[in-house]
Amino acid sequence: MRRITVFSVVGLLVFPGILSAQTSTDVQKVLQRDFHARGQATMDRVVQDGVQRVCTESNDRPPAELAKQMEADQMKTIAFPQGSLIGDWKNGERIAQNGRGLQWTDKAGAGGGSCYNCHQLSPQESSHGTLGPSLLQFGAKRGNGPEMQRYVYGKIYNAKAYNLCSQMPRLGWSGTLTPEQIRDLVGLLLDPASPVNQ
Repeated sequence: MRRITVFSVVGLLVFPGILSAQTSTDVQKVLQRDFHARGQATMDRVVQDGVQRVCTESNDRPPAELAKQMEADQMKTIAFPQGSLIGDWKNGERIAQNGRGLQWTDKAGAGGGSCYNCHQLSPQESSHGTLGPSLLQFGAKRGNGPEMQRYVYGKIYNAKAYNLCSQMPRLGWSGTLTPEQIRDLVGLLLDPASPVNQ
């Protein structure tokens, strides 16, 4: 028994891709077997696109040149509105705190950003996620000029344009949020009156 364990460990060290490839394939099969289309939750949700596949297969560390090229391709998907990208921060706060959207029971277009699941947005929040960075004082520290507005809008629209294997969802690219909702989130992060910047 000990000999089998030693060979197994040596095999994993020599061929580390074997375990991840089998696991990825097995997970995909389970998802396709157990997930059923219902309402707006369709089967396309269990199929990885090219970006997701590259990140999965490289354990979120794709070759730098490939990542740079794919990030540039993702940047082309961002549709920046004309004029100021700062919307109503009060609407932005509601969107950030809203965890609904794209579930099979939700009406299409009724989505929220679920931002609090990963980020701290204001000092008054009693509970927030820590997967993403704290956004306290985001605009106060970085300003709210046109370049920063464009960066924040783009990052919310398609985070993969800035970091290919970012865990942040592509909220605009996926249709989860509308351009107006994204502008309101930009307002939440950059408006000096927003609780984020207090």
